[in-house]
Formats: sequence, C-alpha cells, structure tokens
Amino acid sequence: MGGAGMLLLLLLLAGATAWRPPKGKCPPSCSCSKDSALCEGSPDLPESFSPTLLSLSGSGMGSGGLLPATPACVPSSLVRTGVTQLKAGGFLKLHSLHLLLFTSNSFSVIEDDAFAGLSHLQYLFIEDNKIGSISKNALRGLRSLTHLSLANNHLETLPRFLFRGLETLTHVDLRGNPFQCDCRVLWLLQWLPTVNASVGTGACAGPAALAHMQLHHLDPKIFKCRAIELSWFQTVGESALDAESFSYQGEPYMVVAQPFAGRCLILAWDYSLQRFRPEEELPAPSVVSCQPLVLGPSLFVLAARLWGGSQLWARPRPGLRLAATQTLAPRQLLRPNDAELLWLDGQPCFVVADASKAGSTTLLCREGPGFYPRQSLHAWHRDTDAEPLELDGRPHLLLASASQRPVLFQWVGGRFERRTDIPEAEDVYATHHFQAAGDVFLCLTRYIGDSMVMRWDGSMFRPLQQLRSRGTHVFQPLLIARDQLAILGSDFAFSRVYRLEPDKGLLEPLQELGPPALVAPRAFAHIAVAGRRFLFAACFKGPTQIYQHHELDLSA
Repeated sequence: MGGAGMLLLLLLLAGATAWRPPKGKCPPSCSCSKDSALCEGSPDLPESFSPTLLSLSGSGMGSGGLLPATPACVPSSLVRTGVTQLKAGGFLKLHSLHLLLFTSNSFSVIEDDAFAGLSHLQYLFIEDNKIGSISKNALRGLRSLTHLSLANNHLETLPRFLFRGLETLTHVDLRGNPFQCDCRVLWLLQWLPTVNASVGTGACAGPAALAHMQLHHLDPKIFKCRAIELSWFQTVGESALDAESFSYQGEPYMVVAQPFAGRCLILAWDYSLQRFRPEEELPAPSVVSCQPLVLGPSLFVLAARLWGGSQLWARPRPGLRLAATQTLAPRQLLRPNDAELLWLDGQPCFVVADASKAGSTTLLCREGPGFYPRQSLHAWHRDTDAEPLELDGRPHLLLASASQRPVLFQWVGGRFERRTDIPEAEDVYATHHFQAAGDVFLCLTRYIGDSMVMRWDGSMFRPLQQLRSRGTHVFQPLLIARDQLAILGSDFAFSRVYRLEPDKGLLEPLQELGPPALVAPRAFAHIAVAGRRFLFAACFKGPTQIYQHHELDLSA
C-alpha cells in the first residue's frame, strides 16, 4: 500500500475532520486529532501520546534514534541514541491502537515482542525502511492483525514461525525485499498454500540461478535442505578388524574383533555416563571376525581366528556369561578372513571365508546345540570375503578371492551352486551390497585401482560408478536413518563418506573422516541407542573410533 493510501486509511480510522492536538498529549513534531497522530521528520519518535490513540504514523525519522531511552507511552525500548531497533515493550500503554505505520525511516532491526501490548492492532505497515533483520517472535501477540506490510526493506530472509499465531491475517505484503531463495525460504514456500490470506512475495534477488523469479512460482522440491554430518564421539582403545551390532533382550550391543588384544569385546551403552562401556570379553587370540547370533533367549558369538581354531561361544539364557562350547571345522577353516551370518531354509548358518591355499570357504549350519559344516565352497581360491544377499527372492552368496573375479552362488536344493561371476572386476578384496528403490547395488573394494559400484539388472551385476580408492580395504554401505551412505576407507589418506542421491542413483561425496583419529579402517558398523545414532569404525593401525550421526536442517 502506497503512502497516499496509508494516509487515507489513517484519516478514515481517525474519523476526524480537523487536526486538533489534545492538550499535553501531542508532541510538537506531530500532528494529532482525537484518535490519530502523524509524526514526520523528527530524529526521535516523541514519547507522549493519549492512551486512547487509534492510529500512529511515523515518517522520515532520522537515524540518531527512534525514541528517547525512557518514554512514557510509546516505544520506550524501540530506540536509543544511535540505535535503529524496534525492541520489546514499547507499546504496552497503547492497547487501543488499531493502525501503526512506519515508513521511510531508518529502522534496521525488529526484535522479539516489539509490538507487545497491541492486541487490538489490525494494520501494521513497516515500509521503505532499512529492516534487514526480524526476530521470529517479533509479531507475537498481534492476535487481531489483518494487514501486514514489510515491503521495500532489506530483508534477505524471514525467520521460521514468524507468522505463527496470526490466524486473522488476510493481506501480507513482502514485495521489494532482496530475498535469497535458498533453504531459508523453504518454510515460507510451504506456508503459502496453508494460509487464507493474499500474500505478495516479490522476486528472488539470488542466487543467480533463481534471480528475478517470483517466490510463489518456486517448487519447494528443488531445495535440498536436510544435511547430515558425522562428528567424533568416543574412542575404544585397541586395534580392530571387525565390528558388528546386535540386539539382545531389547538392548543394543556392539561386538568388536580385536586381534592384537586377543578378544571379542562386547560393548553396551551406559545410560548414566552416556558412553559405550565394555560389557564382556571373550578370549580369542588372532581373531578376525566376531559374528553374533540371537535365538530367543540364547546368544551365540562365532569367533573366526587365524590361528588356534575358530570357536563358538554361547549364552543359553540371560544372566549367564558367554562360554566357549565348540571348535568349528578345524580341518577346513585354516586361515579365516571373514565370517558372515545368513539364514537358509529358515535355519541360521555361518559362512567363513578361508584365505589359505589349502583351506576351503565353509558353510556351517545349526544342528542341535552346535554349528557343523554343511558345504565346502570354492576350495583353493584363497577367499578374502563372503557376502550373503538376496536376488530375485532367493538366497545368494558372493565370494571375493585373491585369485579370480568375484563369484556369485545361488541356493538351490539345499546347497549353493555357482551361478555366474562378475566381469570387469579384477583384484576385488571385498564386496558389500545394499538395496535402494527396489534395486540391488554392490560396492566392490579394490586396494589398487578404482573401487566400483554395480547394479543388478536381473541376470548380472553391471558397472555403475567408479571411485578412486588407492590403499582401500573397505568400501561399506550403511543405512543410517533415512540416508544410504557408503564409506570408502583409506590406509594412507582421508576416508570418504558418500551418500546415495535418489534422483541421480549415484553416490555423491558428503564428508571426509581422516587421520589422526581414523587410521587404516577395516570395517564400519551402525548402532542406534537412546534416540541417537552412532558409527563404529574398526581400525587396524589405531583404536576403534565412534562417531555420532547428526541431522542438520538448513532451512532453520
């Protein structure tokens, strides 16, 4: 609304035919009627008005100050000498005010509760000022407000919830502000369709790609305003090769394979200290993998060991300690490099990848109280990794080895049968899969050369993406909250965290995790506890590092 219109509205609200200042209630710099006051060209807004005033207008105020420091009835805390801020508590004695107009002044900041006490105010116009900042509670308490104008100021953004509680609004004018159309305006775009008011938003001043576009024409979906980060949280002070999470009796746990300490270390969350603490230690010299399995009240842990034989530990029921109950396939498991849990025909099984020349990758399934060899796989190929996965609704097993391309096996008739290998995938150290949008993806770890992402096309894994990965032993996908991540570890440089972008179907760089904390990672695992999410990084040349997962709202 222009200045002439404001003046007309002022006169209508005043309901007066002449300007007659009430004695003692109209300052010299103002013109007053019975219900209205118009002040122009003063360095300060005068301090004394009638408490029955219905409309107040200020124009051309100087920057030396908007009000004296301690006025009687009007914005007492609006202005002090040299300050151009609208502050709280200034209108408490003008509770009858219906219209407030500040135009062509030098106001730059509107603070919380700047208009407190104006519960009957219907028209608020702060136009052609220099407002560059407005607090989120600046308009709080204006429960009768119908018309609001912040037009032609210096606002690049508006705080979220600025209009909360203003259900009576029918007209809002935001035009003429240099809005930056980034995540900070997302809430405004989402608010517009929900309000029963006519809103003039104006055009974007930036960024360059959106400059001059009308705000109300923007699609909220173009803004990516949710970010995540992993921040260091805690250290577990021994080198490790593997980490696995599990839930037992409703509580989350993490088990870490520590070969140099010679143990499987089980960690639990300490609710008092808000940290992870050791819960139980299983002696396991030269252990490479500790695989947990929960069956009702029973807990099993397979400790795959390079020397001395792999062992099965068991806890029949809660309250007992884990005890070694079985040595697993001593003639076949000569040099385990990886162990994984899988379910076949409703029964739990372990597959242990053996990396010795004379050993054989072995499938062990439960029979009675223990686990016994069901099938020998891939003998003489020095397997380094096993990855169970489901394709086309059937169990599959992918084995990576030092001597040939990864081989895919399919579960048929109670045993694994070779189905195919993966072309264009030489020197693959390990494989990990994940699912997204109905597709199955594969992360292939290569120590020399580029690690790869592949996608299953119904008959074969096809190359999708290559990522530089010199000195990598782990390329591991992890689903944390809503984010499909993949972490590419490095023995010599920063490890890189990627996030799958659904629109592109590709992994995009997200964050780097690096030395001196994270050194030579070998495995990553995610655990959720007490409403928080954590990432464990088992490191071969340093202690295990724990990071906390944070979600950041960039539109706040």
